[in-house]
Order: sequence, then C-alpha cells, then structure tokens
Amino acid sequence: MLIYAEQLSSRLEYIVDLVNAELFSELAVITTSPDVFRHYDGIKINYSPKPVAEKEFHIIPHNLLFEQDIRDQSPVCFEWQAQKAFFKTSAPSNPEPDIPFDIFAACFYLVSRYEEYLPHEKDSYGRYPHNSSLAYKEGFLQDPLVDNWLLRLQELLQSRFSGVLFRRRNFRFVPTYDIDIMYAYKGKGLKRNIGGIFRNMMQGQWPLVKQRIGVLRGKQHDPHDAYEWLDALHLYCRVKPIYFFLVAQQQEGYDRNLPTDLKAFQDLIKYYATAYEVGLHPSWRSSVAMGDNILKEEKEWMEVITDIPIVQSRQHYIKFDLPHTYERLIRAGIKRDYSMGYGSINGFRASISSPFRWFNLNNNTATDLEVWPFCFMDANAFYEQKLSPGQAYTDLMRYYASVKKVRGTFITIWHNNFLGTDPLYKGWRELYEIFMKEDAYWDAGA
Repeated sequence: MLIYAEQLSSRLEYIVDLVNAELFSELAVITTSPDVFRHYDGIKINYSPKPVAEKEFHIIPHNLLFEQDIRDQSPVCFEWQAQKAFFKTSAPSNPEPDIPFDIFAACFYLVSRYEEYLPHEKDSYGRYPHNSSLAYKEGFLQDPLVDNWLLRLQELLQSRFSGVLFRRRNFRFVPTYDIDIMYAYKGKGLKRNIGGIFRNMMQGQWPLVKQRIGVLRGKQHDPHDAYEWLDALHLYCRVKPIYFFLVAQQQEGYDRNLPTDLKAFQDLIKYYATAYEVGLHPSWRSSVAMGDNILKEEKEWMEVITDIPIVQSRQHYIKFDLPHTYERLIRAGIKRDYSMGYGSINGFRASISSPFRWFNLNNNTATDLEVWPFCFMDANAFYEQKLSPGQAYTDLMRYYASVKKVRGTFITIWHNNFLGTDPLYKGWRELYEIFMKEDAYWDAGA
C-alpha cells in the first residue's frame, strides 16, 4: 500500500503503522512525491486535500496529524455506515472523498487517548473519568469503534483494488487475573485475624467468625482460594492466562496484599511463574509516589522471587495518568501494559480491541511499549455498574461477540475473591465457569 501525503509527520507515520498492522500483509509506505504515487500499481491512498491520481482512494486530511501541540479538537460526531464517526471532511470544489471523514486522524485521536492530555477533573481515585470521554458521551464506549472502521475501510479498498491480499487476524481470548488479596484469612497473622474476628463479632457476623476460625484451624477452605479450581478450568478450556500480583512492601490503604516475606505468598507466585505468564500489579503507593523507586523495588522483588524478567504489568485500581505512568513503566523496563480500560465502567477506553504501541503525545514519539486493552472487569460490573451475575453474563457476552466479530483480542480481568466461595460474590464463579466452558472453550487455539 502506498499513501500520498503532502508532508510527513510522526503522528501520520504512527497511525499508518497501526493500520498496516491491522489490515495489510505487506508494508505500507508513505510518499510525498505525486509522480511516484501516480505510477504506483497497487493500493493507493491519497491523503491530501485534492485528487492526485486517477485510480486512488481519497481521504481528505484533518489538521490533527500534522500539528505538533496538544489542543482542544472539539470533535463532532455524525452517523456513518450505522456507526459513529467524527472529523468530517468535504471538498467543495473537488469530487467528494471516498470516505466522508479523516479515518486516520479519528483513529489516532482515540487510540492515543488524546483527550486525556487535555485539562479535566479527576475522579475520586485521581483517574481520568470515563464520563468525560467522547466514547461515553456519544454512546460508543461499548464498541471497538476503531476495529469497526478499519474493517469497513478494508471492504472499501477491496472493492476499489482487486487482487490485493489483506491480513486475516485471528480472534484471541486472554483471561487475566489481578491477585490483590491472595487469601481472605490465611497468612494474615495473629493481629489481623484477631482484629477481624472482633470486628465480625461487633457487627453480628457470626457465620464469618465461624468461617475464619475454621480456615485458620485447617478445617475449611479459604474463601479467596480459587487457584486449583482455576488451574483445572484453564486446562479444560485450553487457555493461557496471565496473573498479575500485588507485591506492595507496605500493606496499607488500597494495598492490602499479604506480607511479601510470607512463604505461602512467595510460593504461589513462584508456582504461577513456572506454570503461566505473570506480571506486576504496581501498588497504589507506587502510582502516587513522586519518583520511580517504589515501582522499581516491587519489580525487582518479583524478579528475585520468580527468577525471570518481569516485563508486563497492570496498574492497581487501573490508576494511571498519561503520559507519566507509561513513561515510568518504560523507565522501569516494562514492555507490555494491560491497564487500558476504565476502573469505573466496562468498555473500550481506546475504542480498539487489539494491542498497539503507545504514542507519547507530549513529545510526539511512538514508543515500544505495547498496550493491551481490556473491556470487561468483574469489579466494574459488581461494584460500579451494580449488575447481577445474570446481567453481567449478558454484558460479558456482548463484549465477547463484538471482539470476535472484528477478530480482535478479548481480554478480561477477574479477581480470585470473585471466583472463590465468598457468599458476597455468590453466582460469579458459576457465571465464569459457564462462559469458559460453553463459550471460550470453543475458540481456544483458534
């Protein structure tokens, strides 16, 4: 594929690389030479205000990809092909373009999370609020809109240029787990357990008192211990999960993992590092710290315990701030991040289901950090959206179907406490088992 543009820019090159990775089996190249473009025999996309060649696919550019700064773009949405689009373009004195909006600029705006660099009020956790996003306001947060656009672009190009080979992506399902609190009672020490017993007694929660004592005496299963059950489920469904462990060195505030010097804590991490992929779940404390030291200490501790390089992570409470969090992860040696989603609602934060390289808008540079977006998290469905297990299953299947339709990567987040035997989450373990055995099973290895 050859793309003609009147000038080059790092933003244009980045989005062309992304489109190329999603659609084409051969390298896409940008040229600023009209003559080279006219004589090229293949897919030709004219990304300039006026027609250049007879047989071309014309996209009129918005200014976004040629700007160097960050400014309010005020995108206005309209309906195109039964879905939302923005950055509408037209040619008053020339033939109309083949697509009525700048699909490259629109994709860039969403995938780069351009709006998150603009002034905004944070939510109660200091995060970018989902209700400030264009996707939420315009009602396409539940859709992988970029994937949908690119599939339609592929269809239009196929109708214009015959005999061209396009990349056929395979649908992937990647189950991931955040281990925030490894066990409900085990390993918490005498002081924390006695405090818990007295708290339950004061609140009249006698079944919990009985349960805690039973677990500590070895007579009952810890309600957060879903690990063997998950191992059997993964084996049956032939899926390869990723486990992210919270290894905060200080257990306080939002960081309530077990003490990291506990043998049972270390042993479980070691086991999963040999059985599956593991990653770091950077603590809340590391995310609000001024420097990188806490993040690097947690990463180094986990590397010592697992005896492998730790190169993937997901932020605890999905707390990240662009560009600072991703810059910090890069400095720490993280190669893949799985935080791209909201911690307050399910949906596609970057409007795409496939992994992509992060573009740092602060310096207009494409980085090597891979961003793996998720669209469904159990905690969002339960705590934020107040869904019952049945409603959550319907929601989960909607996302599953939408990602499968575009042959994307379906990433979910689950927590071990939702999948154990805690009565608070009754029905969620069964929900997940049904999904895994009756839906995900059939796509394993696809």
